[in-house]
Amino acid sequence: AIAAAITGGKVELVGARPATMEAVTAALAQANVSIRPSDCGVMVETGGGDSDGIASIDVSTAPYPGFPTDLQAQIMALMTVADGAAMITETIFENRFQHVPELMRMGADITVKGATAMVRGRGGPGGAGLHGAPVMATDLRASVSLVLAGLAAEGETTVNRVYHLDRGYERLEEKLSACGADIMRLTV
Repeated sequence: AIAAAITGGKVELVGARPATMEAVTAALAQANVSIRPSDCGVMVETGGGDSDGIASIDVSTAPYPGFPTDLQAQIMALMTVADGAAMITETIFENRFQHVPELMRMGADITVKGATAMVRGRGGPGGAGLHGAPVMATDLRASVSLVLAGLAAEGETTVNRVYHLDRGYERLEEKLSACGADIMRLTV
């Protein structure tokens, strides 16, 4: 869902159950991402609100059924292309902002104070303000946030240490490529 949102795309998530992701769908709806039921799951598409772009939102992680800490890095990547500033507060784990320096290498404007990050968005899908860069994944969640930011960035992004990604996202590059993303796995 966040991959479609950050690129301004549209995707059907077959088998998705909206009832199990109410906090996520509510946050994405606030960010101007349409999530509606389809025959096979849910349809995700950016726009439909007051503007066609991503709106900045404030998010605070919480135990289920609250906003999941496992999506904090991904929503932060989305907020880097949003219109305006967003506050992201991590209430579950310490040291969950290891992806911030890597997003900043790509041009993200993020300031961290304690358990809160202020993300000043760059104004919409297409990577306005984000640029490709070599970045390093520090953990599973960080790795996917860097892939998402790379999809939205102008130019080429190389995510190193993708073994972190492989622990939780099987063949992600193949799935994103099947949706139209310009992504490939390099072996060195």
